[in-house]
Amino acid sequence: MMKMLIGLVLVLVLLSGCIFLAVPIADIKDDSYVGKEVIISGNVEGTIKIGDLSGYTLKDETGSIGVYSVNLPEEGTNKRVKGTVRKVPLLGYYLEE
Repeated sequence: MMKMLIGLVLVLVLLSGCIFLAVPIADIKDDSYVGKEVIISGNVEGTIKIGDLSGYTLKDETGSIGVYSVNLPEEGTNKRVKGTVRKVPLLGYYLEE
């Protein structure tokens, strides 16, 4: 009985850790993720600020995606982002932080 309880606790701990894993960028470029909150991680590339509009590109080993954000990180840094996947015609997929 004690072994079963320890096993159950171990499984629950492992599963709870999966919630915080970053999703590969290539995987979220799918309509099934639109409107859902995800965590991605990657290297910050081009940043842009035009009036109230600001954002940057985040790139991992699977691809890159635009991130709409009020706060701009420094280019070249590694960043973990939690946001909602959006899709608009002509621009495609992006993440709203």
